[in-house]
Amino acid sequence: MKATYKIDSAHSSANFSIRHLMISNVRGGFSKIEGTVEYDPDDPTSATVEADIDASSIKTNDDQRDGHLKSADFLDVEKYPSITFKSTKVALDGGDATITGNLTIHGVTQPVTLKVEGPTPEGKDPWGNVRIGASATTKIKRSEFGLTFNAALETGGFMIGDDMKLEIEVELVKGAAAA
Repeated sequence: MKATYKIDSAHSSANFSIRHLMISNVRGGFSKIEGTVEYDPDDPTSATVEADIDASSIKTNDDQRDGHLKSADFLDVEKYPSITFKSTKVALDGGDATITGNLTIHGVTQPVTLKVEGPTPEGKDPWGNVRIGASATTKIKRSEFGLTFNAALETGGFMIGDDMKLEIEVELVKGAAAA
């Protein structure tokens, strides 16, 4: 039987890594993620996922960089306050699952496919709530979402890579009302 689960924002995250100066990866994440998942363990392919990330909650452990990432050069959080994902298909291949859906960043929507681990078995927390969790990963090209700010390096290449790795961790509460 299909049940509704709410993303527990306090125990969920959306993180990313991207190449900097063609030398190392810079990591960051978003601390405010909300949404719902409709899930039936007897029919996992019928699941639906909707998530909303507060773009202004970006953190990279550098306040100046975070401010620049929130500016019109990158996320333009005043104009585009949310990053959203809405699933369109769930597929199973053996023990692996993929969720295909539409990801919207900076006002641009592109299809993406998430490789999913989970969900974990249901478990009760100390307050009697039923919870499950899942992890998902994908790679995107930031240029496909209109995030094209960059600078050429003297030694060749660019300051910021185009390929971005995304890692999502969600903890879900069964039957919780959506915010």
